[in-house]
Amino acid sequence: QVQLAESGGGLVQAGESLRLSCSVSVVLTDFNAIGWYRQAPGKQREVVAKMSRGGSPYYVDSVKGRFTISRDVVKNTVSLQMNSLKPEDTAVYYCHGEMWRASQQYDYWGQGTLVTVSS
Repeated sequence: QVQLAESGGGLVQAGESLRLSCSVSVVLTDFNAIGWYRQAPGKQREVVAKMSRGGSPYYVDSVKGRFTISRDVVKNTVSLQMNSLKPEDTAVYYCHGEMWRASQQYDYWGQGTLVTVSS
């Protein structure tokens, strides 16, 4: 069974840093892509950063230069280092993995971890 478990959320002040981690129950490279989404109150869930199986990262424009996604294929974890946090980064952050099996896409989600940035 594929499971994703996030950790590392919390309350910080603007300008501070947080590191989120996601531990997965399968081999990390089984995912075609793995990364982080977030959902702020009253808004749709959006992709924040993700990494392809080959290791290529993608970032939404609003976090470029501040957030860094990384992975550890030995520990089967993916992390999101968030620097220079802003109040608008406040959201529930979800780890997400995408797999393709028999030409069908499967999406897996963690339970989410709350990040609150105070001004």
